[in-house]
Amino acid sequence: MKITADFNKREVVHCESLPWLKSPMQGVERRLIERIGDEVARATSIVKYAPKSSFSEHVHTGGEEFIVLDGVFQDEHGDFPAGSYVRNPPQSHHQPGSEKGCIIFVKLWQFQPSDRTHVNVQMDHAATQVDKHNPGVTIAPLFKDEFEEVSMLHIPPNTRFKAEVANGAELFILNGSFVEAADLLQKHSWLRLPLGSTIDGQAGQEGAKVWIKTGHLSDINKQIDRLQNA
Repeated sequence: MKITADFNKREVVHCESLPWLKSPMQGVERRLIERIGDEVARATSIVKYAPKSSFSEHVHTGGEEFIVLDGVFQDEHGDFPAGSYVRNPPQSHHQPGSEKGCIIFVKLWQFQPSDRTHVNVQMDHAATQVDKHNPGVTIAPLFKDEFEEVSMLHIPPNTRFKAEVANGAELFILNGSFVEAADLLQKHSWLRLPLGSTIDGQAGQEGAKVWIKTGHLSDINKQIDRLQNA
């Protein structure tokens, strides 16, 4: 299966318009944003757990990162309420589920194989810093290594945000709206930009809270090769 799998193209997906598809586990449904592969896949999805649903225990061979969008996600390591940003690196394992139900934005098989860093951050409580290049914008750093950088942007109403992203970028709108290259990105819209791109957009009248990842597409072909040889 291949969905938005051409990494040389700019891609926009308005996730709220996607259908919910059943997963192999009862009570767990998905909206497929980006995918290469079948059940073992390089994937970006919105996943919905019905109350008292769960996945069987599994190992994240290629790593997993997720944002809890609604409800409380749970596993044997604890409870993760809405606003949690979590990274489970390669070779980590868990049995995920939700007693009362939840919705998460999740990415699989997109880690460097040597990464062993666990992250659990409540994004709204993360320390922020001023964006020196975009007046009025603040940044909450979530993760950074030599390969990629992940942050949350707070963009005030009607404020412009511009950034050169030589190694590509991925944006997910958590709240508010953001117009980029004439595309209106609203809550739960997703944007992926290829190598050599520039982000040049402006928040709407309510401002925008944006999850952003940069750098991770610099070796996309190697990532895909690792998946296919796993």
